[in-house]
Amino acid sequence: MSSSVGGGSAGGGGVDIASLLEKAKELDQLKKEQEEVLVEINKHHKKVLATPEFVDKTGDALFLKLRGLYARAKELSESEISASTALIGLLDGLLQSGTSAPQRKKIVGDPKKKRIKSDTDTARFSAASMRNQLDQAANLKGEQVAARVKSDDEKDEWFVVKVIHFDKETKEYEVLDEEPGDDEESIQRKYKLPMSCIIPFPKKGDPSSAPDFGQGRQVLAVYPGTTALYRATVASHRKRKSDDYILEFDDDEEDGSLPQRAVPFYRVVALPEGHRQ
Repeated sequence: MSSSVGGGSAGGGGVDIASLLEKAKELDQLKKEQEEVLVEINKHHKKVLATPEFVDKTGDALFLKLRGLYARAKELSESEISASTALIGLLDGLLQSGTSAPQRKKIVGDPKKKRIKSDTDTARFSAASMRNQLDQAANLKGEQVAARVKSDDEKDEWFVVKVIHFDKETKEYEVLDEEPGDDEESIQRKYKLPMSCIIPFPKKGDPSSAPDFGQGRQVLAVYPGTTALYRATVASHRKRKSDDYILEFDDDEEDGSLPQRAVPFYRVVALPEGHRQ
């Protein structure tokens, strides 16, 4: 038995019900995929909101991931428009065959309105995310942080510095190296650094807020007795989040082996991507 309706209608041919249902199924699948992509995008946004330093840690990897997700969202949105347009054509054929108009309203939404709403929400979220990052950066005034004060093709130099000021317009920190230099001047130096050169330390009085780096994880940590940070490897698991980390610092060899050194949890941060030592 044929599944077409109104074979001799003014519309110039019958409307295939099977095609209509198949296209509706395709549209439903597209919406599900869009929701999955949106969940993934929001997950990355929440990470940035919760830990602004996450952007500095991941660098281009985060931006490439988000670019891929936005490109996929755009592709799905365009496919949704195509499927919706095809459905409208099929439903117009049904209407010309005498099928009641309300069915069109039930099956087909307005993808243009949904797309505009989605774009607006994304822009609003991005603006709010940036304001939140800037506010958190401004709240670091007076705090000690890890700062990359020097960098070249071969080596990055990280030190403990104190935040003096954060300029929301230029997005730059003014920081003070409180440790006098080894030269004759022996003065405390000030630096102006971008946000990408600053990593906040965990709060000394709140171990629960600090990330928990497992055994074998590479980190950036303050070498005992200094204000300099170096790459190190977590040597063993900690029983409590307030416990010191037991670390093996790179290039810290003594008698053919790397000694294990204790470093407070609030002097250990994630290793920046592409770190050179």
